[in-house]
Amino acid sequence: MALLQWKDQYSIGIDAIDHEHKELIELINRLHDEVVAKGTASSIGAFFGDLFKGISAHFALEERFMRERHYDQLPQHKADHERLLDEIRNIMDDVEGNVECGSAELSAKLDAWFLRHFETHDVRLHKKLGLHPH
Repeated sequence: MALLQWKDQYSIGIDAIDHEHKELIELINRLHDEVVAKGTASSIGAFFGDLFKGISAHFALEERFMRERHYDQLPQHKADHERLLDEIRNIMDDVEGNVECGSAELSAKLDAWFLRHFETHDVRLHKKLGLHPH
């Protein structure tokens, strides 16, 4: 079963950002499946590298979008992106340093990591700019 599921509430009505959110969820799910199936340091490292690149590119797109629309919370949102990148690095280090890391522990960390930012900064961004379709 997938670690994270796409939910309609995640949709903000901007195709490029919705698409990237879906891709990030798919990448997190693939990473989780890989860790559970193989549990080798090399496979975990490769997937975390892909995940980090995907997240970095997504954050860059969001930040460009916010700059173009003169979003008043850009500095705070960008700071949260930096904090999240630090957190994903810490998760990477924890898992790579302990390949036997439990699946439930990894699942909890990744799930919390993804949802925390979305439920705070992304929700405010989408409500402030009036882009949420609901």
